[in-house]
Amino acid sequence: MFRRVLLCGRWWVVLLLCVLAVPSPSWSAEKLCLKDGTYQLVSSYEVHGGRVRYYSVERSEWEELPAALVDFDATRRAQEEEKAAAQKKIDEAKEIQQERFEKSPALGMEVAPGLRLPGDDGVFTVEGARVVRMAQSSAEIITDKKRAALALAVPLPVMRGRSLVVLEGAKATVRLSSPQPVFYVQSTDNLGARMVLVRVKAGKEARVVEQVEGARAGIGKGSEVRTAVPVDPKQVGPNLYKLKPLQPLEQGEYALGELVGQKLNLDVWDFGVDKWEVVK
Repeated sequence: MFRRVLLCGRWWVVLLLCVLAVPSPSWSAEKLCLKDGTYQLVSSYEVHGGRVRYYSVERSEWEELPAALVDFDATRRAQEEEKAAAQKKIDEAKEIQQERFEKSPALGMEVAPGLRLPGDDGVFTVEGARVVRMAQSSAEIITDKKRAALALAVPLPVMRGRSLVVLEGAKATVRLSSPQPVFYVQSTDNLGARMVLVRVKAGKEARVVEQVEGARAGIGKGSEVRTAVPVDPKQVGPNLYKLKPLQPLEQGEYALGELVGQKLNLDVWDFGVDKWEVVK
């Protein structure tokens, strides 16, 4: 499923760049080349008169040998080759990052004059003169402790337990200024046909996506309570759906999510609508 692949791909590139930038013990070692064609793996070396003092990576201790035995030209060439190889790996990782996240591919449908969707799966919207890839967040289920404690105190099953589906943080990272944004869901499994728009209740440290009511013991069924915002879903191309709210969105927090049966997938695309004004 592409919902986690998008985020995992981004973090993979960042991790790769970090790993390349910070040498590991084997990369930090350098070759101290000798005139007989062999070499010592050292972390550093110093020349003191006719002696070369070096720290051996293999034996983890300082050692010395006559400077006449060291091929300093070959040692410098080996250092330059290792630096060039490491830089090549960093450059290749940067190219991957640029191609994946910065390059503006023209493979998808044109959604505005001069603006096209990328060719890969994702949830997108148009904000001004750019296509915005919506970020995905994972919600978690927490129990309403006060209500749970009260339910335990009552000897008979006369009340339902309640849980809350929440997102971390008071606000979403993605901020939109359009009162009626249009969303494009590009997915090989036609995810757009199952998407819903939910108004999220913001708090100081978290946002409540929905409330989950558990069933009484042996009586009825559980239910999920959420504030859905009506949208007009239309399939506008192969594996591509267009979702447009039927009315302007008020300032606040929202989330797009996949409805599986009657349950909302915990992985959602959250965003906020900031203050906007109607231009007369």
